[in-house]
Amino acid sequence: MAALSIDVGAVATVTLNRPEVRNAFNDGVIAELTQAFTELGHNDTVRAIVLAANGPAFCAGADLNWMRRMADYTHAENLADAAQLAEMLRVIYTCPKPTVARIQGDVYAGGMGLVAVCDMAVSVDTANYCLSEVKLGLYPATISPYVIRAMGARTAHRYFLTAERFDAAEALRMGFVHAVVSADQIDDKVAEITKALTSASPNAVRECKTLLHDVAGATIDSALIARTVQGIASIRASAEGKEGVQSFLQKRKPNWL
Repeated sequence: MAALSIDVGAVATVTLNRPEVRNAFNDGVIAELTQAFTELGHNDTVRAIVLAANGPAFCAGADLNWMRRMADYTHAENLADAAQLAEMLRVIYTCPKPTVARIQGDVYAGGMGLVAVCDMAVSVDTANYCLSEVKLGLYPATISPYVIRAMGARTAHRYFLTAERFDAAEALRMGFVHAVVSADQIDDKVAEITKALTSASPNAVRECKTLLHDVAGATIDSALIARTVQGIASIRASAEGKEGVQSFLQKRKPNWL
């Protein structure tokens, strides 16, 4: 059975397909996810990407057999291995296309990183979440930049340090996920979000993702203000910027629809 299934279209879907191990990832899955999001990110026909999973869990973190192998790794081998995971997370986070996590089940440890690197997340109301690393004598180092941004530093202090499990309602309250629905409503909610994404200007969405990464947490100084001034001037002068304004004034659909 393939570790991933990929459906390419205007809304592409990448599905974790290892239900027998609760979609835990190993070096092979990491390589496949890195390749999938790299290729889809540069595919002009793709407007948005959904990250989904088969089975009762969304992702349980690291695969146990992989962890057993890592126990015998040298420090240098562990560095190389962690670098591959970090690269996968970076590729998904910086993917030029907007990304939506479709969470149909529990999310643990490294799986929290997969959710955090997506732009948006929709969860079933029965899903549980946990940053369980400290219980194993580890800590969530590689995923931490993304998870802390997604849930906020103050909340991260609690759940990183206690490894407490929390439910979907709490994930919504802290902003880690954007919507919580019943299992029979999740596809409709994901479709609602992807419809909004595919209705927007492709160039504007791509530039807006870059803007979000550049501005979030940055000091509001003259350099940042100058960058935003340059950004709005450039996008106003772009082909899609001009088309969007003209279509609005002329009360017609823009040409990207």
